[in-house]
Amino acid sequence: MSNALRIARRFCGPPNSGNGGYVSGLLARRMAQPCQVTLHAPPPLDTDLQLQPHGDGLQLKLGEQLLASARPYQFQLEMPPAPTLQEAEQAQTQFDGIRHHDLPGCFVCGTNREPGDGLRIFTGCVCGHTDQVAALWQPGADLADEDGKVASEFLWAALDCPGFFAVKPVSGLALLGRYSARIEQPVAPGESLIVSAWAITHQGRKHDAGSALYRSNGELVACAEATWISIAAVTS
Repeated sequence: MSNALRIARRFCGPPNSGNGGYVSGLLARRMAQPCQVTLHAPPPLDTDLQLQPHGDGLQLKLGEQLLASARPYQFQLEMPPAPTLQEAEQAQTQFDGIRHHDLPGCFVCGTNREPGDGLRIFTGCVCGHTDQVAALWQPGADLADEDGKVASEFLWAALDCPGFFAVKPVSGLALLGRYSARIEQPVAPGESLIVSAWAITHQGRKHDAGSALYRSNGELVACAEATWISIAAVTS
């Protein structure tokens, strides 16, 4: 049986399509088990989409067009040491998007988004290392689910764009291709969190990244792995 899914304009990545991490998180919530999401085409905003069972996973479609698919999946991730609060605070002052941002309206990392609208996660290089980035993030009360905790799709979103900035020195402009996140512990709105991401491998147009969310004491609350695909330009 099909289920309708609609991505509000607030949750864009490129101007006319959903942020990849947020969309992946919506599919993961429906899967209700560890999964990996593949993004096949830009999901349009403010449009009724169809979420359909497919084998042991799900497909997100617009009519016959496949937009995204989810399948059961688990990953192991080798993580560098968590940045300290001071390192993350310093790193975000080096955010590359302050000088030039290809997607300034992005829900997660867009510099044109106001506090309380976008997540405004501005990751910069940690201690001069170009392959690891970090920032601070304090999720707002509007991101809470019915249990009063930050909804899982927003944690998936928060782990998304930092991975791009970790691979960007090699990838150039890129879009999310495949993505999987794991939430270890619930997060309360208003918590002070450290966001970290790092490059793992680069193979042609494909670039793998890891990312993680930590409490201020370095305790892991969520992590993700992602594959980014280099592109020439964003057209939608």
